[in-house]
Amino acid sequence: MVAPTGRKPIMALYSGMECVFSHGCRIVLFEKEVECQIIYMNDDDEASEGLAELNPYNETPTLLDRDLVLYGAQIINEYLDERLPHPPLMPVDPVNRGRARLMMMRFCREWLSPLHENRLHEPGMKQAIRDGLIAMSPVLSEQAYMLGDEYSLVDSYLSPLLWRLSALKINLPRQAKPVLEYADRLFERPAFAASLSEVERELR
Repeated sequence: MVAPTGRKPIMALYSGMECVFSHGCRIVLFEKEVECQIIYMNDDDEASEGLAELNPYNETPTLLDRDLVLYGAQIINEYLDERLPHPPLMPVDPVNRGRARLMMMRFCREWLSPLHENRLHEPGMKQAIRDGLIAMSPVLSEQAYMLGDEYSLVDSYLSPLLWRLSALKINLPRQAKPVLEYADRLFERPAFAASLSEVERELR
């Protein structure tokens, strides 16, 4: 995503082409409709030298906002929601914000980190994701999104995983129909379509 000609982007995101955490940050940026340059990283890319100067871990995602450098998907996404408050993607009240943060932490720890670290070959890992998604079906049969009828940051964490299910050979059974319908709602959002890298488009 690049700003129109003659206008300088206010932000830059260093992103992996198929990094699940970078994908979530790209979704949030497009949901916020912010002018931001997406800098896709390759191992042999000269841009990787610039990233190493910004981020001591030399990893994506890394966000540059003027003189501020942030890394870590959860930190970046919550910063974006506070920095760009419209549309809001987190609940207003502290209790529901806490619940949302707990959901995101669990999704990251139990599903997204193993995917990011290429650990889905470990015994039971794919089955745990499948079972976890099936368990969400009753909730999603009663509401459009994870926190209710409004899209939130929580949904931006699940979108990249759901998009990759077929590529990961994780097939959901009939009783998970609400989850599949939820996935379709996420994929139909303009911000999601715009967030996909060339590599990610080929995953489905």
